[in-house]
This record gives sequence, C-alpha cells and structure tokens, in this order.
Amino acid sequence: MAHFDDIYEIAADNYGLVSAKEAGSVGVTTAELSRYVREGRLGRIGHGLYRLARYTPTPYDSYAEAVALVGAGAYLYGESVIAMHALAPTNPKLIRVATPKRVRRALPDHIIVDQRAADRPLKSYEGIPSQSVFEAIRSCKGQMMSERLAEAAEKARRNGLITKSQYDSLTEELAR
Repeated sequence: MAHFDDIYEIAADNYGLVSAKEAGSVGVTTAELSRYVREGRLGRIGHGLYRLARYTPTPYDSYAEAVALVGAGAYLYGESVIAMHALAPTNPKLIRVATPKRVRRALPDHIIVDQRAADRPLKSYEGIPSQSVFEAIRSCKGQMMSERLAEAAEKARRNGLITKSQYDSLTEELAR
C-alpha cells in the first residue's frame, strides 16, 4: 500500500499522471505498476505512462497527457498554447507538442510532434511545460489568420499573459 501512496502523491500534482520512470524513482517496479492496472487502480495511457483510476478531470488534462506521452523535454507548442488559454478558435482535436529529441514511440493521432529545440526559455502554465504565449502567437503567423492572432494577442494582454511591449510587438508584426 505504501508504494501506491507514493504513486498517488506524484500523480496528484500532475493531472493524475505518473510515468514508469517517476514510479521507479520511489521504488515501484514495473510488475507493481502492472498489478495496479489489473486491480483497476491505474489506467495505462501509453508507453510508460499511467493515470490514476480515481481522478477528477480538468480542462487541461489532454494537454498534460500529450506532453507526458511525448516524453522528457517535451513542451506544448504553437496553436495548442493558444487553445489551452482559449485565446482564439483553433482545431481542438489536434495537440502540438515540440521536443528536442527524436520520438520513436507510437503516439495517438491527435498529437502532432515537432522536433525542435526550445527557441526561448520555456514557461509552465498550469504546471504544463509550454512555449510562452508570446512566442506561440508569433510561431502561428502564416498558419492562422492574422485577425485571429490579433484577437489572441489582445486577449493575452487582457489576461496578463503577455506584457504591453510584447503586445505592441505582436500588433506591429501582424500588421505587416
């Protein structure tokens, strides 16, 4: 029971998610993880990733899960950062995740992986590693309509997600 309590402590602060590596760091073996899945205490989400069976969902679960499935060093990218903050209409079925590493594991079709190093320091929104809202809006130029990006920049400024100088810079860039 003590091992499951350790897993619970990890998962409680991480959208109900725990990786096999995190579980291993507190002494939980893969055999124990399999047993917890069989007992219905954990659900297997993907390769080396589990979710607590008794977990109250949040609007951010799909984003946290996508980043966790891609693996260490992954972060939310582009349109998905805009979507997570509800700054502009985007395709909610697809989640963009960037990672500096090559990803060989099979991932669900709704996760789009961009192999790239973080251009700037990453942010953490709601505990999910992400590209900054400012950089996300900039990276979507040419992929989303300028009007939607301008709307996203305005909402981001109102919500305190970008500074006035960043807003002015985005407004200027989008006008070109």
